[in-house]
This record gives sequence, C-alpha cells and structure tokens, in this order.
Amino acid sequence: MDESGEVVLLGTFGSSYSKRVELALKLKGIPFAYVEEDLTSKSDLLLRSNPVHQKVPVLLHNGRPICDSLLILEYIDEHWCNAPKLLPEDPYTRSQIRFWADFYDQKVKLATYHVLKTKGKDQDKAREDFVGLLRVFEEGIQRDFPTKSPFFNGENLSFLGMVIGTSACSYQAFEEATFEEAISKITDRERNALFFSWVDELKAHPLMSENLPPHGQLVAKLKAKFFRTPKV
Repeated sequence: MDESGEVVLLGTFGSSYSKRVELALKLKGIPFAYVEEDLTSKSDLLLRSNPVHQKVPVLLHNGRPICDSLLILEYIDEHWCNAPKLLPEDPYTRSQIRFWADFYDQKVKLATYHVLKTKGKDQDKAREDFVGLLRVFEEGIQRDFPTKSPFFNGENLSFLGMVIGTSACSYQAFEEATFEEAISKITDRERNALFFSWVDELKAHPLMSENLPPHGQLVAKLKAKFFRTPKV
C-alpha cells in the first residue's frame, strides 16, 4: 500500500456523502485523520479547501483538496490502485457504474427532498415520482448488470455499493425523522421490493453495518436539519 502523504477527510455526522469516502478509505486500508465540520459555522479550512461549493466532503492529500464525493472515490481508487478496487477495469462497465451513481445522487436522492417540500396532492405526486425513479433504477441495474451485482466486488463493497448503501441503508432513520412532515412514509418496500432487497444486502455487509451512524443520533440530526426552528 502507498502510505506516502497525509490524508485528511473533512466531513460531518450524518452525511452519506462523507460516509462513502470514509468507507472507501477504510476498505483500502488508508490511514486518515477525520475532521468533523459544523456546517452552520464552517471552518476556515473548509472554506479554503472548497471555496466554490463550501461543502463536505473534502479529501486533503498532501495538503491538496479533492472535492465532490464521487470524484473523491475515483481519486482514491486511482491513486491507491491496490486491491480491493472500487471500480471495474472494463471502461464500458465503469461508465455504466458512474451513470447510475450520478442518477441516484441527482435524481433519486433529490426526489426525497421534493416530497418534503410539497403538500397535499403535490406531495402525493412527488411520492409517486420517487417510486417511479426507483423503478427506473431497478430496471436499469437489471438491464446493465444481468449477471453480476454492481454493488459488490467479490466479498467487498464496490463504488456503487458505497454510494447507494451509505444513503439508503439509513432510510428508516430518514422516515422516522420526517414522518410528521411527509404525512406518510416516503418509501414503499412493496412497490420497490427489488431496490430494498439490495439495500438489505448492503446493510448486512460488515463494513457497512459497522460504520452506519447510530439510528437515534441520526434521527435527531435529521430532525434538526429539516425542521430547525427559524431565528427571530
């Protein structure tokens, strides 16, 4: 293993984007220091390291910042090219993995927040749209990866497994934290049974289960995030 250089991860509790980077570093056996960021009072280090978006995660390697969780995962896999690999060697398969990771982040995850921002019939439609997006994801994964699960690389979590698992494996905490605002559950295990079967497999993996945030603490953090009392 290449142990040259200092590795620092700027993250925040409850962030699936930060957690996926943490899992990648642990899977690769890369020693790193973790710095907890308070996003309500961002540190000078974070603002200097990510002046464009001012968000976590940021990976500092030899003092040089890499931003955006998906780009950080690719950087980790390319710089520390030892096994286990996060992405497959085949260029076409890699492109498909990247596509579905981006689809999940840009479509599926954002759709959950849209449910929270709407009311009444608009919320019902937003919930149906969310179910539909998960079906698109299910069908796409079945079509593009008919013989091998893209969520695992042998016995290890893969790039896509980390992206999906660090978010979806905590869906029960999200449901509990947002139940009052969403009126009813956002997710539907029966209508998206295949997706949640994948989630259950990911959650059962030791690296995932041992590193997910504690349920109660995550519920409290999510409630504070979505239903923070406005200052007067």
